[in-house]
Amino acid sequence: MQFSFFDQTIRITMPDRAALLGEVRRRFRAGEGFALATINLDHLAKMTVSPDFARVYARQDLVVADGWPVVALSRLARRPVARLPGSDLVVPLCRIAAEEGAEVAFVGSSEQALADAAAALEARVPGLRVGLRIAPSRDFDPTGREAGEILRRLAEDGVRLCFLALGAPKQEALAARGRTVAPAVGFASVGAGLDFLGGHQIRAPRWMRAAGLEWLWRMLGNPMRMGPRYARSAMVLPGQAVRALKLRWFGG
Repeated sequence: MQFSFFDQTIRITMPDRAALLGEVRRRFRAGEGFALATINLDHLAKMTVSPDFARVYARQDLVVADGWPVVALSRLARRPVARLPGSDLVVPLCRIAAEEGAEVAFVGSSEQALADAAAALEARVPGLRVGLRIAPSRDFDPTGREAGEILRRLAEDGVRLCFLALGAPKQEALAARGRTVAPAVGFASVGAGLDFLGGHQIRAPRWMRAAGLEWLWRMLGNPMRMGPRYARSAMVLPGQAVRALKLRWFGG
């Protein structure tokens, strides 16, 4: 499955969980880093108006589908992929890191949230080593000096897996920059995934997630912020559906 924005083509490169975890393990063993992004409808909406974000996304090594609308578009195009929310990937990725002896780091959110997430994960995943925990400043710029210092620290400390909880587009931009500054680090952009684990945000009940209603839970929890976001996302869906049909009929 692929999407095109401006002069960039963004492909979902990992169709399911087994493919993703297998590739992450291979990269750990080969000493290779990566940038993992979880594409959703909000990201598609952002790329529609932001050439910079489209360029950043095109530089992600591993891209999975996060959200039922993206999965539906892939089925419409007859290029089906599995739904892999970033929040559901934190624990499996940590298990692989522990098995491969790879040190883990966190960047984003707040100091307390990162400490609580580390405690929760270390209790859940035997052998997990969480090293650096960095909560950036409020005006964090992924292209700025602070970001460069963070990436150098990750490289110097020998971190192999870094979860980024900065929100889009900052986390994807930092991951793309990290592929040059810290090429042996695997960057996983997981949004609120660490906050959920540490209990600083409450995720939708499992039945709502299974029914594709997580968006409703989030909107009811913060309607002023999430309402406009989902409205913008809904506006791009018809155009993406037409493109999916063209992909189905004419290939590409």
